[in-house]
Amino acid sequence: MTRRLEVPGGGGPLPLDPVVPDASFLSLLETRGLRPDWGFEEVPPGLEVPEATTVLALRFADGVVMAGDRRATAGNVIAHTRVKKVYAADDFSAVAISGSAGMAIELIKLFQTELEHYEKIEGTRLSLEGKSNFLARIVRGNLAMAFQGLVVVPLFCGYDEAEGAGKLFTFDVVGGRYEEQDYATTGSGGAEAKSFIKNTYREDMSEDEALRVGVEALVAAAEEDSATGGPDLRRGIFPNVVTVTAVGLTEIEDDRLAAVSSEVMEARP
Repeated sequence: MTRRLEVPGGGGPLPLDPVVPDASFLSLLETRGLRPDWGFEEVPPGLEVPEATTVLALRFADGVVMAGDRRATAGNVIAHTRVKKVYAADDFSAVAISGSAGMAIELIKLFQTELEHYEKIEGTRLSLEGKSNFLARIVRGNLAMAFQGLVVVPLFCGYDEAEGAGKLFTFDVVGGRYEEQDYATTGSGGAEAKSFIKNTYREDMSEDEALRVGVEALVAAAEEDSATGGPDLRRGIFPNVVTVTAVGLTEIEDDRLAAVSSEVMEARP
């Protein structure tokens, strides 16, 4: 958005037009004739793109737990075993990725920049509802690539400071945004993970209980879905997990995840 400053006394506009900052980073790019460039117009035939698989989020008494397995696949091949799928969006929200891994990571970087830009321009954080709407807009911007098979389907969660509660949102490939009540999953093992959570979920769970349910759900998904990787105790590969509460976002350390994963694996029938 551009505005001309008038010279006092009716002398006409100044020769240089200062730019009024736009609170949306994407809108600012568009006013400059720029837009995110994913690097190619068409997907080459037969291209195998690494895909991130199962992620989930569930509410507990104090906020939200978000978790993802660490496996990425390319066709029927395990492409990576330590992919990070859960990221901080800002201090009070997190986003998890499934779908085309490279595209999803770039999408997250753009989303993080969008939120940081808004906070710098406006001097305050965007509301949780506004953050989810911005993310839906970015997903919608990837629609052309989604039609070619490079689908990105994120999960988003955060702590609503106004309402004093954790919330979570799902999206579809065309940018549809849906607030979920208690839990949500997506990815190739999402159905198995959701079925497990449905049978074990309680609204009044503590953080420790929610963390265990999240890890158990990923293990249940890994048992049914080859594209989902469960905890690997020998190699020290554990799910990527964060919590978002009134005090902010916390990334769960591997030591704590190792103990939870060991208990879960030993308890499996």
